[in-house]
Amino acid sequence: MDSLLNPYTPNAGASPGIIVGREEQTMSFTRLLGRLARGRTDQSMIITGLRGVGKTVLLNEFIDIARRERWEVIDFEASKHDDGQFRRTMFSQLRAALLLSPRARWSERGRWAAEVLSAFAVTANQDGFAVTWDVPPAEGLADHGDLGMDLTDVFVAIGEAAKEQGRGLALLIDEVQFLRASQLGALIQAVHKTVQRRLPLTFVGAGLPQIAELAGDAKSYAERLFTFPEIGSLFVEDARNALTEPAASEHAKFDDDAVDLAVEITHGYPYFIQELGYQVWEVAEGESITRADVEMAREAYEAKLDSSFFRVRLDRATPLQTAYMRAMAQLGSDPQKAADVARVMGRESTQLGPTRAELIDMGLLYTPEHGYAAFTVPDFDAFMTRAVPELVVPDVQRRRRRHPVDDAG
Repeated sequence: MDSLLNPYTPNAGASPGIIVGREEQTMSFTRLLGRLARGRTDQSMIITGLRGVGKTVLLNEFIDIARRERWEVIDFEASKHDDGQFRRTMFSQLRAALLLSPRARWSERGRWAAEVLSAFAVTANQDGFAVTWDVPPAEGLADHGDLGMDLTDVFVAIGEAAKEQGRGLALLIDEVQFLRASQLGALIQAVHKTVQRRLPLTFVGAGLPQIAELAGDAKSYAERLFTFPEIGSLFVEDARNALTEPAASEHAKFDDDAVDLAVEITHGYPYFIQELGYQVWEVAEGESITRADVEMAREAYEAKLDSSFFRVRLDRATPLQTAYMRAMAQLGSDPQKAADVARVMGRESTQLGPTRAELIDMGLLYTPEHGYAAFTVPDFDAFMTRAVPELVVPDVQRRRRRHPVDDAG
């Protein structure tokens, strides 16, 4: 078929031609904005799930919804920055939201919000940093030097300005698990205060499954402030629609047995569906897509996943980290106990604790329950057995004991 007409989008965060199976989340977000706009409260949400299930796509859908409702939107991807850099990022994003309204139209509350934001900026560190607008900082607000207190002052000031204008502000952050505990805690604290004040400002996030636990650790009341909907593979009918409807938009049709095989291969994961659909389109020759076309595309589909989606994660790992993941894969696709992984590697669990923690910090593993770890990427266990056919555990590196002669000079 014509590659220019290929309707599938196997790119990170790219919205597919059709979004299916996420109606509950989009309805919840629409209801959240509607209630906040009317001065009522509702729980915000942090979407959780593995890589490739469509969290970023869903956030992008939320952005479109918010803009249709005439809300201002701030969206960015979290990074492993210190609190000073996080403060600078928040200042830059919030300033952009304020400047969407010309200064000449700022009300007294709008100018006050800008002054509070300036105070927030100059307390980024002891020396401060250049504030690229000429709004003087407020005194006594957002200048405490405590990130949670300062961000709370900013959110309240901006929320009051937005309420006065009959608008709202939606802050959407992807990869929330990369926020430091102090940063996540500050966001939760600030949103909590806007809820108490019934202000039209909300924070919605997306991240890996450990986010619910991290949020609870950051602030004990997070579970009452947010819901943590987990999204995963699509139900069979939704997965079928995700495959067939983009093709139909270009006047092509999947045979029923071709769809059955495609759903079986992809397990209904949205990113996998896009990748397989793309490869099938490239090999199919007629308007009817057959089971033989799907079978022919399967090798290219797996090769593409191995060389990009999977490989970029394995390439970041040290030999010992690679061995740890290979041992997990050997045990199967379910979450694995740390002691069982250590047994396969011929090590003590305590010896491998730091390696396991490193893999969690890198976003390659998460802990669904105490003592267990699982891959953050679907089917990563199968990839590991293909990419690393044999488990090779590096020798234990022992520190050389210092001899008195070494200190003799």
